[in-house]
Amino acid sequence: MSGMTEVSSLTGRLLVATPALADPNFDRAVVLLLDHDEEGSLGVVLNRPTPVDVGDILEGWADLAGEPGVVFQGGPVSLDSALGVAVIPGGASGDAAPLGWRRVHGAIGLVDLEAPPELLAAVLGSLRIFAGYAGWGPGQLEDELVEGAWYVVESEPGDVYSPFPERLWREVLRRQRNELAMVATYPDDPSLN
Repeated sequence: MSGMTEVSSLTGRLLVATPALADPNFDRAVVLLLDHDEEGSLGVVLNRPTPVDVGDILEGWADLAGEPGVVFQGGPVSLDSALGVAVIPGGASGDAAPLGWRRVHGAIGLVDLEAPPELLAAVLGSLRIFAGYAGWGPGQLEDELVEGAWYVVESEPGDVYSPFPERLWREVLRRQRNELAMVATYPDDPSLN
């Protein structure tokens, strides 16, 4: 997929798993794309909380993590690595962006977890910590989109820090202004209908 333009980049958008997606890693997943270009795609699953408290692995960041204050499984790749995704009200960019935060899209950005938490404490609106990520090689995500595995929708800053992540799949679909809103009513097990 050469010559991708800024317009065709899906960075900052959500991938919402279709009911037909058979991969158990992504059953009813809502993925925030943090990077999407000709070299591939990288995102984090927003609705997979784990029982592990942030303080158990990144003690300094625990007080800044939103509720629930647990680590989320960002995807099946590199589960031993951590990514911080944070919302900064107003979406600071350029010279206004605080040290230790890189804007991804709008008010959403990546946090340098090696930086001292105090650098961001005063400006962070919300922070989530993800173990692992979802990744696709060049053209792989585009193939999955053609196959109908994902719905692509706009993200909202509140998606990153939803206090009820288990409801996010239905909530994101329900707010769509087209036939996707109906998919939110799709039963967990259609064979029981």
